[in-house]
Amino acid sequence: MLPELPPLPALTRAEGEVVDAYLAVVDLVGRINPARAEHTYGGLRAAQALVSRATELRDALTLMHQRGETVVPAWTRARSMRLLDGERRAARVTVPPPSLGGDAPPTGG
Repeated sequence: MLPELPPLPALTRAEGEVVDAYLAVVDLVGRINPARAEHTYGGLRAAQALVSRATELRDALTLMHQRGETVVPAWTRARSMRLLDGERRAARVTVPPPSLGGDAPPTGG
């Protein structure tokens, strides 16, 4: 049985959409990351999907701005992102640490 997760902090609908869309963009950029991707087709598909997800993110941020949510505390969204595994998901965007010769070019010898 899975452990019960703590509840997400209270967010406005637009804030929730920003968090969801942002993490979707992060997931896609992680799939595109040339330092981690093995196959170009998966990166190509992720890049194609990135356009619509970035548009969703822009629309959610626009809605927040139009509603006057121009200055909001980031800690609630940060907590939500941690509960939604945002740290692991965002780590896929970075360049991985060097492994024991794993990122060295092959030798001809």
